[in-house]
Amino acid sequence: MTTDAAAITAPRSRLADFFALTKPRLNSLVVVTAGVGYLAAHRGPFDALLFFHATVGAMLVAGGAAALNQVAERDLDARMHRTLNRPLPSGRLHTGEATWAALALAAAGLVQLALGANLTAALVALATLLSYVAVYTPLKRVTHWALLVGAVPGALPVMIGWSAVAPLSPGAWTLFAVVFVWQLPHFLALTWLFREDFGRADLPLLSISDPSGRRTANHLLDYAVLLVPVSVTPTWFGVAGMTYAVGAATLSAGLLALSVWFARGRTTDRARLLFRATLVYLPIVWVLLLIDRTG
Repeated sequence: MTTDAAAITAPRSRLADFFALTKPRLNSLVVVTAGVGYLAAHRGPFDALLFFHATVGAMLVAGGAAALNQVAERDLDARMHRTLNRPLPSGRLHTGEATWAALALAAAGLVQLALGANLTAALVALATLLSYVAVYTPLKRVTHWALLVGAVPGALPVMIGWSAVAPLSPGAWTLFAVVFVWQLPHFLALTWLFREDFGRADLPLLSISDPSGRRTANHLLDYAVLLVPVSVTPTWFGVAGMTYAVGAATLSAGLLALSVWFARGRTTDRARLLFRATLVYLPIVWVLLLIDRTG
């Protein structure tokens, strides 16, 4: 009876582990961001098939990139409590099979974008993959400035969606800039929340090299200040209207206020509230953008 149950559940468990390699929660943000890029750029009748190719292609490439990242960082993941149970450090999947699965996902996504959307979208996705896996992943072991590099592949999915339906333009770059800058306070708040765990992996993060938190807070403030003007640039370039501009500026000012609050008292509770605010920020900004586009 026990043997039969194990035989039935094992394939499902392996499927779940392969799915976990793609970092599904992070990947859902990629899909939404690519979709917003498409909707922000498209004119005329909605092409559901093209939208499908753009978002699913971006999802597959991002899933492959996330899996390759976990292959490269399996030693780091094995040291941290929050990642210890991932499929590779726990031994539930082997490095070879995870690598092949990751490459297959990425290749499928690139082919889908090239054939279902266009070559530009595929090239932007390839840039996303390479900058994340070949540049950011090894660099984060060396310097905390890897944060800026890692924000590039994090922001490129919006341009995958845009380029699938329209030529890249300054308007596309404004959306890229919003996501790029938003990631910086988001990630710094995260590193402060889990600084003890990151410390076990000996990563050169600001929250580890400066236990007082002053440098983390200063960088966080700089990026939060920058987000205020950057967040309204889509309106300057005709991608959004005043509803978006007022809402985005207000939300950015709110994040800045929380950043100041954290800087004045660098506690875990304040970092947690700031981090949660960053999670809410981007979806609301995208909703405001789409309201302006469809209004």
